[in-house]
Amino acid sequence: MRSVDAAGLSIGDESPPRIMGVLNVSEESPYDPSVFDEPDEAATYVDTELIDEGADIVDVGLESANKRFDVLSAEQELTRLDTAVEAIQSVSGDAVFSIETRYHEVADAALSRGFDMVNDICGFADPKMPQVCSEHDVAVGKMASPPDLTRPGAIADVDEIYEALTQNGFTDKTIIDPAFGGWSEEKTLADDRETFRRLREFRGFGRPILVSINRKNFLRSIADRSTEEALSVSLAATSMAVERGAHVIRTHDVAETRDAALIGDTFTPDRAHYQFTTDDGSRVTAEELDVRTSMEATRHLDRIGVDNTERITDTSVIHTFEIDGLSQSAISTLSTATVDSDAIVVTAAGPTGFDHPDPDSDLGSVSSAVFLTGTPDALHTVATAVDDAVLTEILTSITQQITQSG
Repeated sequence: MRSVDAAGLSIGDESPPRIMGVLNVSEESPYDPSVFDEPDEAATYVDTELIDEGADIVDVGLESANKRFDVLSAEQELTRLDTAVEAIQSVSGDAVFSIETRYHEVADAALSRGFDMVNDICGFADPKMPQVCSEHDVAVGKMASPPDLTRPGAIADVDEIYEALTQNGFTDKTIIDPAFGGWSEEKTLADDRETFRRLREFRGFGRPILVSINRKNFLRSIADRSTEEALSVSLAATSMAVERGAHVIRTHDVAETRDAALIGDTFTPDRAHYQFTTDDGSRVTAEELDVRTSMEATRHLDRIGVDNTERITDTSVIHTFEIDGLSQSAISTLSTATVDSDAIVVTAAGPTGFDHPDPDSDLGSVSSAVFLTGTPDALHTVATAVDDAVLTEILTSITQQITQSG
């Protein structure tokens, strides 16, 4: 996983989760507590409500990206830049300042006047954006979007989101954002939930991930909460997002989100990794990939340009099931079916629970449970090989579920 340096702030697996607080200088922005049109008031808000509460990055928006409002031109955004620049120049605290824009002209002007990074909500739909960010050598958040400067984030299908993130390439310091939220009429709550469920897939880019999920409707609707009541669901999702690979969390609720992100980070399983420098100065690295489904494996293989991936993805993930209630003949049939596959079945050796089971108690009965483990391909082979109606139905069902989840 590539780490990104954002004006001295490291972002990646080896760093703690970074919190991106929000300041808006756009009067049409829907979240009033973060909206300011006076530089001094904005600076005070940034110091007391964002930086003092734990924000590592402050993302400054010049216009609302809400689809209900007309899109501002680059010239209109530039007229608001003075307020943003004056605000960050008046801030006393230490943070990385990000300009949220879709236009390379605005990014160039902001970076020339004190901003440290860019948050491109149209994902390089402006083809000159990556060039500007590279010339300034800054980190840039790239949100998945169509190749259209008027339609940020308006992609629903997860696979299409993945493809959209590749438009016009990447810079060395690109941070990817899969774009949660109601950016288009076609994008449903179910689409956002599916994207969140598959968030780990985006690690396949090998780049840090930014998510903006704070009080989003796809979370609020689960618990039937209004925006004002939705802090708890946002925090729950924040911990889950970090565990699934998110490195930057964009939020209006900085202090609480920081705590939730730290919980997620603390309980994220460690991934084995090693670095070695050879005698000629070359660096060799080994990193355990975060792969739990065949689709996640495919994403990583796509990144390094591997063709003919089916054989690899079919053997890259192991699934284990406990099957209980089978007859002894069915267990024998299952054991026989695994002989010519890479799946393994393990059965109980004898009585469970006690050395001298009570014959009148279920606790001491002989166990009919088996453990079945194998790759999706191996389990499919077993499912087609067994000659038992119950086993066929069970194994066919679980292999279909594995395929659908992958």
